[in-house]
Amino acid sequence: MSVAERVAAVILAGGQGRRMGGADKGLLDYRGRPLVEWVLDALAPQVAEILISANRNLDRYARYGRRVLPDALPDFPGPLAGVLAALDAVDTEWLLAVPCDTPHLPADLVLRLLGAAQYEEVPLAVAADEARVHHSCFLVRTDQREQLTAYLARGERAVRRWHAELASVQVRFAAAAFVNFNQPDDLQH
Repeated sequence: MSVAERVAAVILAGGQGRRMGGADKGLLDYRGRPLVEWVLDALAPQVAEILISANRNLDRYARYGRRVLPDALPDFPGPLAGVLAALDAVDTEWLLAVPCDTPHLPADLVLRLLGAAQYEEVPLAVAADEARVHHSCFLVRTDQREQLTAYLARGERAVRRWHAELASVQVRFAAAAFVNFNQPDDLQH
């Protein structure tokens, strides 16, 4: 079985975009295309299936020919709700989670994260660069669904705290691969 056949991906586009003035970040224009298109293009050759976690503009996201999953939990509980919805929907061994506002993801993201997780025999691999850990970009073994369900049931929401509960490995990439857009001015630079 190839690496791609073992991994599904979820693009996390379900947030409220508060720092972007309430805009749906995945649909914001970047260099002539919505941000989500950049992420789709980066992931398509790397995984068996791509899902989109979204809570607004479901029809627009569905036009990309991917399954669109709204959160099953109420009140926008954060990106882990989108991860949980994806874990419920896929039948692959691994799930890659990435935010919708990172248009320059590396072409070897899945290969390197999966290789590190398997080498270290851990259920979680998290992207990092020389300056920081990118907790919103990670590969998790799908057998961690129950653990995530319990974490969210306790009222927890923070991705980094969930990561801290799992055996994991960090995989270093170039910082430019994870440039993301959180403020309206970010799209102009």
